[in-house]
Amino acid sequence: MKPVERDKQLELLDKLLSETAQGHGHVALLDGSIASGKTEVLHAFGDRAARSGALYLHASCHPAESPVPLGVVSQLLDSAPLRPELAARARSLLRDAAALPIGPACGPVPPELARVLHALSQVILELSASAPVVLGVDTVRHADRASLDCLLRLVRRLRNGRVLLVVTDDTGMLPSGPPVHSELLRQPHAHRIRIPPLSQNGVRQFLEERMDAERARTLAPAVHDAGGGHPLLTRVLTEDHLLSGEPRPQGFGATFVSCLHRGDSMLLRVVQALAVLDGGAAPAELGQLLGTETGTVERTLRSLSDNGLLNGVEFRHPLARSAVLDFMGAQDGTELHRRAAQLRQEQGATATTVARHLVAAGRGQSVWATGVLLEAAEHALLDHRYEFAADCLRLAHRCTTDERDRATIRARLAHAEWQYSPSAAGRHLTPLTAGRGEHLDRGQNLALVRKLLWLGRTEEATEVLERLRLLSSGDEHTEESMALRDAERWLALAHPPLCRRRQPAAPADRRGPLVTPRIEPQLQVTALLADGLVHGKSAQLVDRAEQVLRELRLGGATRWGEEAALTALLTLVQAEGHDIAAEWCDKLLDDAQGREAPTQRALFAGIRAHVALRQGDLPSAVRFGQAALTYLSHQSWGVAVALPLGTLALAATRMGDYEDAAKYLTRALPEAVFQSWYGLHYLHARGHYRLATNHSHAALADFLACGDLVRRWGLDNADLVPWRTSAAEAWLRLDNQDQARQLLHEQLGRLGNERGRVRALTLRLLAATVPPRRRPQLLAEALDLFEAAGDRYEQARVLSELSRACYATGDKRRARLLFRHALYVANRCEAGPVAQELLAVNDSGMTRAGSAPDSSEDIASLTGSERRVASLAVMGYTNREIADRLYITASTVEQHLTRVYRKLHVKRRKDLPVGLWADVSKKTA
Repeated sequence: MKPVERDKQLELLDKLLSETAQGHGHVALLDGSIASGKTEVLHAFGDRAARSGALYLHASCHPAESPVPLGVVSQLLDSAPLRPELAARARSLLRDAAALPIGPACGPVPPELARVLHALSQVILELSASAPVVLGVDTVRHADRASLDCLLRLVRRLRNGRVLLVVTDDTGMLPSGPPVHSELLRQPHAHRIRIPPLSQNGVRQFLEERMDAERARTLAPAVHDAGGGHPLLTRVLTEDHLLSGEPRPQGFGATFVSCLHRGDSMLLRVVQALAVLDGGAAPAELGQLLGTETGTVERTLRSLSDNGLLNGVEFRHPLARSAVLDFMGAQDGTELHRRAAQLRQEQGATATTVARHLVAAGRGQSVWATGVLLEAAEHALLDHRYEFAADCLRLAHRCTTDERDRATIRARLAHAEWQYSPSAAGRHLTPLTAGRGEHLDRGQNLALVRKLLWLGRTEEATEVLERLRLLSSGDEHTEESMALRDAERWLALAHPPLCRRRQPAAPADRRGPLVTPRIEPQLQVTALLADGLVHGKSAQLVDRAEQVLRELRLGGATRWGEEAALTALLTLVQAEGHDIAAEWCDKLLDDAQGREAPTQRALFAGIRAHVALRQGDLPSAVRFGQAALTYLSHQSWGVAVALPLGTLALAATRMGDYEDAAKYLTRALPEAVFQSWYGLHYLHARGHYRLATNHSHAALADFLACGDLVRRWGLDNADLVPWRTSAAEAWLRLDNQDQARQLLHEQLGRLGNERGRVRALTLRLLAATVPPRRRPQLLAEALDLFEAAGDRYEQARVLSELSRACYATGDKRRARLLFRHALYVANRCEAGPVAQELLAVNDSGMTRAGSAPDSSEDIASLTGSERRVASLAVMGYTNREIADRLYITASTVEQHLTRVYRKLHVKRRKDLPVGLWADVSKKTA
């Protein structure tokens, strides 16, 4: 393949060859960067020279072969078709040279060897008697000393010879000291031919040879920007884009580093220093970092830029810098980062900048390092860069010898690691607990209790709590005692068995004591909201919960931010502000996306799934629940894993996905789950799964276990789970209406005005225990309450039962309307079992009572388009909604329905057979 953008260089070489053929020999140096295509041009010219009748001799130099005397000359003569007598003389001369001493590297050539080298150059000159001779020597800097001396003797005699010597090298990237080829360029008949990087147009031509022209034009600017027109990098970038659509570390990155390793050692060191200082460093800074003169650095940077490897003092692509850092030796990297930290500290750089170098070096180097690391960690925590904060704190902990400081740093480290891996942070809790908390303040010890309880380490948490209680047994008005009292109020909700004190219900407007620097405000509001939930006062705390969410601050020094957010959201849910809770969850999730905080994302996704379940949005409940388990590992979820697992199991049960529900319920749980409020939701979900799969006795046991726990814990007023209505439903399945009625009347007696959803659940089930004529009234009230609460799933269930109740009382017209509405709502929330139950009941009697016959033959006569339109009409969609879903016009919908009515022999939409829906319900959900 012809080299791209190398026509001028080849034309000049052709001109030199023409003059050589006339008896005027020349020397040409192809000068270009490493892998710039010099060898490609040399070979292309050699082929052209051979086709023109010249004799082309080639030798390739390599550092490993430079100690071999006359290795290059041997390669040249081996590639020549010598006459027998000339070949014999050349072999004899080479044997003679091998037996002679070479002499010192920089000294004169011994006389005996000089005579042999002169004779060898004469052999090459004799070859040009019959045809011009072209000698191609690739990478001449690596030629052995004897061969170089021989070539120099030959060059001095080329003025009137027919020999053209073409060598390749890079004058900008040679080792220090006199260049090997300076003698060649000193000759009057010597020429330096530059091999520059490719232009953007040249890159485009290169790409067009490997892909279609349109893609080549689009890709050329990006490839030229990244590779600077460097031929080798251009080729590798092309391959990367063809393979994966972008530069790859194992492609472009590795090749970039290999180019540096093939050059001068200074070239590699300068680029490594530039990578460590993150680009943009001045030459003086690089020189100071390397202990090298600024002029040397400037020359190296200029050479790198000229050859397309750098753009001034910037990397052309981020992958180039990362590759340099990745391939840097551990010792080199440690030393460079250590010196860079010292340099930046002396320049007055920010703590974060200095700390990055300290962390990369893996060790502190003086007294100031610990302070810098701690300051950088605090900034990182405020910016939600928790992994970097943990790196700083980990190194600071190793650099510190004072035990109190080490404990404080370890507690901070546990907080940072907690944000992305609670299970990993757990390894720090045992040393903190084992130290009896004597080096931690009260707030740090309370945060330690929260983490231990999350991970299910109840015994350790109890030990810390008892120690704190003992220390606070004196004056209850101290800041420490007030903080512990707030923690006890939180425990009463989150982990009731560990709570010692039962506080009276707090008024809704309680603001608590003035906040002091030693009292964490988010612990106070968590305690306030938790207390309201425990005493069933969530409706009175809605405004405070929203205020907490508006003023929420996560990260930094706060240790109770996530718990405050969770308690506030739970307050909104229990107050039946589901839409408000969903909006706040979505906002918190959006905010958390830009942070390195999977723990926050997991927690907010878990509570968002719970909210969606309460709204009857079953698909969203599954989606958010699965996301919650994806953001955080099962181990990191600790006891709180019961919340997403319970939500997923209940949502899957309501959708009829019983296999999925069983999978969620068979996952291993920490033993401490059932000592927290998370366990109540899990037991409640498991009970409904068992009820749906006809294990009514087991379901009843789960619901009664929930009741036993909430009463024992004093949470019966909180109504975290409606265990009485669920147990009553199980009793009804077991055909024990007396027990069910007793529980339902007990539940009605405990309800306040704000608990509309629980009242609706109670009325729906109570309707099954009264005569048929009384059922519509109870169910209608339940329907209004569920609509106000926004629970679509329960609306579908009530509509279904109300439809059957109306049918039983003879109101068949209303029964059909309610049936269609129930089917529509069940479809919207993908409640498969409810929809199937509706169809089964309808097919058994309601259709025959007034709806058109479900004629399979008539339905089969419908076209696919007509069937889709009719199916959506059966489910209750309006013409406009059908048009939007099927991407057709409302007029087209009307035309389809007119034909459907005619084929099915009906006059109105409400007379369409429900069998149209049965086989497409899931597809159109």
